[in-house]
Amino acid sequence: MIVDGKQLRPIWLDADGRTVKVIDQRRLPHELVILDLTTVDQVIEAIVEMVVRGAPLIGVTGAYGVLIALHTAANEATYVKYCQRIAAARPTAVNLAWAVARVSAAVQSAVSPLERMAAAWREAATIDAEEVARCRRIGEHGARLIAAVSRAKNGAPVNILTHCNAGWLACVEWGTATAPIYVAHEQGIDLHVWVDETRPLNQGARLTAWELGKAGIRHTVVTDNAGGHLMQHGRVDLVIVGTDRTTRTGDVANKIGTYLKALAARDNHIPFYVALPSSTFDWERRDGLREIPIEERSADEVRFVQGLGPNQTERVLVPPAGSPAANPAFDVTPARLVTGFITERGVCAASEEGILRLFPEKK
Repeated sequence: MIVDGKQLRPIWLDADGRTVKVIDQRRLPHELVILDLTTVDQVIEAIVEMVVRGAPLIGVTGAYGVLIALHTAANEATYVKYCQRIAAARPTAVNLAWAVARVSAAVQSAVSPLERMAAAWREAATIDAEEVARCRRIGEHGARLIAAVSRAKNGAPVNILTHCNAGWLACVEWGTATAPIYVAHEQGIDLHVWVDETRPLNQGARLTAWELGKAGIRHTVVTDNAGGHLMQHGRVDLVIVGTDRTTRTGDVANKIGTYLKALAARDNHIPFYVALPSSTFDWERRDGLREIPIEERSADEVRFVQGLGPNQTERVLVPPAGSPAANPAFDVTPARLVTGFITERGVCAASEEGILRLFPEKK
């Protein structure tokens, strides 16, 4: 995407072919810092500590991580262990293990060390390019939904509520939930985005607001719990969120708090869409509540908040020092609460039948 007049992505492979460069998303929006990843430990740390985050971007990072594993492993056994460690770095987002397995399979089909390196590079770059293309098509399909609301409102601004950051920072380009917003904005549709803060790490307030501001899209940051109030008073026309893993039956795992947005949308008869590339479907799982692993992250992410102080970015403690905290990172929204999925192949109902109509090869 274009940021301050320059083309910028959250990840890219350096010219040396063995250094992965990433935006440190922990430092946004107040600092733009680029980190070099040259070892498997650095790749894993970047994924675990949310230097990179968002299902598609985690997948692309894992894909390039396999290339780094090939460059740095002393032998085949170490390479295999490296790949296993990368794939297990975060459990909820299905793209990570999928991308690592895909690049690993490409490597297995090669013979010589140089051929293995070339195979890893090609497959990782292909995954990268495919995710960009998928997200652009998601944007085109989703923009039609926004355009329909705009027509129904006789051109009055379309108010869209988001949750977390499912933007280009999470997806290399375009994003998932934000892709329809960017494409609709390109098309001249008058729109406004409600950006909920998305505690505990404030990916909405820090990242989505930063993205939309750089793109010149009108937006307003609100507290997580303001969504229901806005819906009750007719100030939300549709909700679009992303997902980290979606079952073949349509259950959706996404950033904690998504389920509550879906409940409020259902109670107020507001369309609730989930935008995702096919790489984020888990074709092996059917019951999201029982089968999707939910990552439990550090309680300190709840206890501390980060913001810009008088001179620098600061981290401050909010609750009493002795109060314990819990931090489930995701929740599961049942398919019955989802109006539809926006995918690279079109929009479908949130059901196994609806999904398979777009992806018949998965029957």
